[in-house]
Amino acid sequence: MTWLNWPNRITIARIMLVVPLVICLLNLNSDWPHWRHAAFALFFAMAVSDGLDGFLARRLGEETPLGEFLDPLADKLLITCAVILLAVEPTAVPDFRLAHWVPVITIGKDVLTVIGFLLVYAVTGLFFIQPRTWGKACTLVQLAMVGYVLIAPDLPRSLRWFLPHLSWAACGMAIIALADYVRIGNRFAAEHYRSQSRSKPDE
Repeated sequence: MTWLNWPNRITIARIMLVVPLVICLLNLNSDWPHWRHAAFALFFAMAVSDGLDGFLARRLGEETPLGEFLDPLADKLLITCAVILLAVEPTAVPDFRLAHWVPVITIGKDVLTVIGFLLVYAVTGLFFIQPRTWGKACTLVQLAMVGYVLIAPDLPRSLRWFLPHLSWAACGMAIIALADYVRIGNRFAAEHYRSQSRSKPDE
């Protein structure tokens, strides 16, 4: 099995698409009226590829440690860039700007997760990367929130009230996912400590 298999190629392509997506988001309120549609097209392609690479990896039996690292990295780059730019006035979608606390909670969750990852490595000497249901659900809701913001001006007025609910749901899921990561990381470290203690000869 090569490390640069098709699932990993798709994930790397998704990471590379972050740059043109950011360019589109930076120009949302410029004279050309289609920057938002271009951003949504890129975002939609990236969101679809997020499910495609995982499906191919499982279907072809090509799940790799590199893929397990790159896939969440691609998600975090996409979501972090999007929520920051959609929450500041110069680059926000008019009338659909994300609340300032959305990127704070979203990025705070990721920062604390990375700190926890480093603490587990410091304690155990092992890299612990384990996809979790709550984490996947959090990413899905965050993607839905960003996609909704980008397409909201084109929706019927009856469907334009949904943003606050998606924002609260995304932030709530982030908090739950963080708590789940803390729980599973602590369990992994504790089990590693117990196994090391049992393996030591009696003095």
